[in-house]
Amino acid sequence: MNLFRKELDSYERSSDVPLAWAHFVQRLVRHGAIAALLVAFSLGFGIAGYMGFEHLGFVDAFLNASMILGGMGPVANLASTGGKIFAGMYALYSGLVFLVIAALLLAPVIHRVLHRFHWEISGQDDKTSNQS
Repeated sequence: MNLFRKELDSYERSSDVPLAWAHFVQRLVRHGAIAALLVAFSLGFGIAGYMGFEHLGFVDAFLNASMILGGMGPVANLASTGGKIFAGMYALYSGLVFLVIAALLLAPVIHRVLHRFHWEISGQDDKTSNQS
């Protein structure tokens, strides 16, 4: 949990100088690692659910979980009511995970673009006000 708080608190303010390229790449790597952990946890959760509810083998459970997590839909025909409910709930969860991962990966890039744009404008305003 401390990793998430540190990452969220580490964004610079609009009045600060934009982050150096090396630090920006480190930020991208940290966000990518968090996204990879979320994917691994979600895939493990899906595999366990398919193995438990539908009594699928590991490979078939992995295939179904990864297909739903990737947005493609299940491969195996679901036989049990519990398995069908799990697949529906896992599909809804997977849609939310997709949005969270997209936000995790895009946030540093969007922040950098907006920060540089705002910093350049505020930097130009400071130069023009000092010259007057």
